[in-house]
Amino acid sequence: MSDSYSLLILPGDGIGPEVMAEVVKVIDWFGANRGMSFDISEGLVGGASYDAHGTPLTDETMARAQAVDAVLLGAVGGPKYDVLDFSVKPERGLLRLRKEMDLYANLRPAQCFDALADFSSLKRDVVAGLDILIVRELTSGVYFGEPRGIHSDGNNPDNEGGRVGINTQRYTSGEIRRVARSAFELARRRGNKVCSMEKANVMESGILWREEVQWVHDNEYSDVDLTHMYADNGAMQLVRNPRQFDVIVTDNLFGDLLSDAAAMLTGSLGMLPSASLGAPMANGRPKAMYEPVHGSAPDIAGQGRANPIACILSFAMALRYSFDEGQAASDLERAVERVLADGVRTADLMGPEGGTPVTTSQMGDRIVAALSQG
Repeated sequence: MSDSYSLLILPGDGIGPEVMAEVVKVIDWFGANRGMSFDISEGLVGGASYDAHGTPLTDETMARAQAVDAVLLGAVGGPKYDVLDFSVKPERGLLRLRKEMDLYANLRPAQCFDALADFSSLKRDVVAGLDILIVRELTSGVYFGEPRGIHSDGNNPDNEGGRVGINTQRYTSGEIRRVARSAFELARRRGNKVCSMEKANVMESGILWREEVQWVHDNEYSDVDLTHMYADNGAMQLVRNPRQFDVIVTDNLFGDLLSDAAAMLTGSLGMLPSASLGAPMANGRPKAMYEPVHGSAPDIAGQGRANPIACILSFAMALRYSFDEGQAASDLERAVERVLADGVRTADLMGPEGGTPVTTSQMGDRIVAALSQG
């Protein structure tokens, strides 16, 4: 019997509850067949929490998130909440979780399953077999730096509109070193290669980034292959030859852009998981939240059309990075791959070649069945 793993499930809004229901099937399978013990609690986040409590995240739910081994989140938001004040929009619940848990390393894998290689906007021979991981610094940089804001610039005769918008790119050595360590640790579990991306040619923060990543490498991870690349070249290389990369580590702004570009290499947002990790807790496991990249898709909510694979693969990431159950994670990923290879498709994956159309629930059932086949 393994240790008991505590997990807070936050289904959220839109298709979140539907895809999360399929993850629960997978969790139950591992509990019944692999001797894993999961202590599961459930809470509200986003619009669902606002509807019930008038806030996108209650203090009680926040406290529970701090106490568990991992948080698994579905999706938040929807048009019905667009009229809310900024302070209580559904997304503020997600941002509070990231901030107060100090989840500074955002992991965005881009893996192209062979059965879906033709869904990519790039040619099959460019993306087939793709398996890269982008590690984005999540809690600092230009999105959080001060000073910021829109200010009067009325005394400048050359400024026609009279205003100036300011955002500050700011990083400390400590912020860079800790996310670099995350990238190197992850690379050791994979292809043992890290490419660090910044703009050291035009930005002082980029020079600092390059120097500090190099310092961490030279002093702590000299066994890992490290290269540096300007982020604009990195974007070009991602669409030219993405398989040259293993782990990419970059700052908040460039990570936002590069991870979304990499997402489309795989052909469907419904396939992409993510993890956000923080510092180790007393039990050695990192603070962690796992969530699919896709949104709440309220236009198809409740119709059984949602693709649950991204949320299921997010749980696979939890198995690997929070629970140290790497074999179980690989087994789950292979089960997904087997189901796709058999031509099983939710609506978003139906292409010209056809396939076997299934509902959200049926896709979950097929993945569980593939797990049982070994």
